[in-house]
Amino acid sequence: MSTEDHLAVPSSLLPHSLRLSTGIAGLDDIMGGGLMPGRLYLVEGTPGAGKTTLGLQFLLEGRARGERGLFITLSETNEELEAVAASHGWSLDGIDFFELASAENLSSPDREVTLLHPWEVELGETIQLITDRAERVAPTRVVFDSVSEMRLLAEEPLRFRRQVLALKQFFAARKATVLLLEELILNGNRRDLQLLSLSHGVIRLERWTLDFGGARRRVEITKMRGTTSREGWHDYKIRTGGIEVFPTLVAAEHVGSFVGEPVSSGLAELDALLDGGPLRGTSTLMTGPGGRASRP
Repeated sequence: MSTEDHLAVPSSLLPHSLRLSTGIAGLDDIMGGGLMPGRLYLVEGTPGAGKTTLGLQFLLEGRARGERGLFITLSETNEELEAVAASHGWSLDGIDFFELASAENLSSPDREVTLLHPWEVELGETIQLITDRAERVAPTRVVFDSVSEMRLLAEEPLRFRRQVLALKQFFAARKATVLLLEELILNGNRRDLQLLSLSHGVIRLERWTLDFGGARRRVEITKMRGTTSREGWHDYKIRTGGIEVFPTLVAAEHVGSFVGEPVSSGLAELDALLDGGPLRGTSTLMTGPGGRASRP
């Protein structure tokens, strides 16, 4: 089955082996096997939740499978990304990076006199630079970190939506799977419902500090079109080597047949008295005067 055939099959029927792994086994599990290829996904999270780490793991997994990856950073420098990778013991060789934090050609003196608004020029050229680079690299996996910078350039919600939709169509035509990283401010007014509607799926990461003990992190799949996922929150940790997700256990998935066979106590004589030992699933009370040693 070709990549084109994959996109024609409903994601709920797509075999797990044909989905794209994020490089995080627990996250793949709660999404039903991984990501639908050739789609655009939103990864939103609070500061420190691990959005960049997830994006890098996604690209590193693609590299391990022989796929081209492109990391488009609109806010961080390559040095900062390399520092994140070094903290996990990763090498970023083989992954293409495009840094647009402070492009000189967007602040040239020629821009000081123009009949257009600055955002009309800057956002248009930003998108053009991104698409030109993507044409040269031809990536299978793409990560944007972060789309908040594009929103600032757009200034107007309608223009921002149009540009995101244009990027979605551009990469979909090239069968690329895209992760948009977005900062999420809890109890704030930063959540963009338009961006949520344009995305094929939404992965939400949260980090919060408890009154006692260390910080906790949790992940939720708030949206995944055409497929089922494990609902609710799932804990995860960021350790040296990346993110590790712990899917919430579902009791119905761990039902086994019960056999009430004898269980050896470790004492052959006692087992003989109990016809092989106490039965599994039962309780046995051992009594005796104080000072007598006993062991099960």
